[in-house]
Amino acid sequence: MLSIKKIIILIIVFAIGFFGTKFVLKQMHQEDKVDMEIKTKTLESMPVPDQSWTTLFDGKSFDGWHGYLKDSVPAEWTIKDGAMVFTPTPNREHGANDIASDQEFTNFILSLKWKISEGGNSGIFWGVQENEKFAVPYLTGPEIQILDDDKHPDGKKETHRAGSLYDMIAPRQKTVKPVGEWNTCVIKIDHKSNTGQVWLNKVLIVEFPVHGEEWENLVHQSKFKNWEHFGVNQTGKIALQDHGNQVSFKDIKIKEL
Repeated sequence: MLSIKKIIILIIVFAIGFFGTKFVLKQMHQEDKVDMEIKTKTLESMPVPDQSWTTLFDGKSFDGWHGYLKDSVPAEWTIKDGAMVFTPTPNREHGANDIASDQEFTNFILSLKWKISEGGNSGIFWGVQENEKFAVPYLTGPEIQILDDDKHPDGKKETHRAGSLYDMIAPRQKTVKPVGEWNTCVIKIDHKSNTGQVWLNKVLIVEFPVHGEEWENLVHQSKFKNWEHFGVNQTGKIALQDHGNQVSFKDIKIKEL
């Protein structure tokens, strides 16, 4: 026969188990609810281009673009099926054929679609200062990464994966599509609210400050910490990268804020 003491202990254990389970289930429900709210907010808040946006690439010509530090667009860039396509020349050093927008921007939302080749790497830059003393755009302009996460070595490092603020902030989750498929990327840079955001395929994956002490701390913790001119200009050009791999872009539109 169980003693009164043992019965009390069993009752306590049962109560702890029962209420503990209810607490855990409640927490799981709350977390699921928060996740759903975040997902819903993300889908609703992703900017979608309309007629008020400016077309930066119409799928027919390179009007509005030129080779970085060049007068025209390099021959390695062609237009095919409504997309601008970079195809590297064999045995040529990558980085020599980046292209830049003719116009400069400060506060904006940029929307485009990109497609990378197997094992490929490229990037989207903003705040680029086109000057002879800067050989390539990444010396001045921060980058949103374009990558084949699965087969490029950079995919092993979180802050180098597709959609990352390169070498500074990793994507919250992996939303990049398989090689050969188009990815929709939306980048918001707003110095008025000190906000940077990146959506990749309808999911908000990166948020960051764009100037001030917090931005400077991010830079200091990255490979760019000793780069005097990196990310210091609020106004600059948008550039698309030649990283030695085939990459395609289309549906490029921008809205100034």
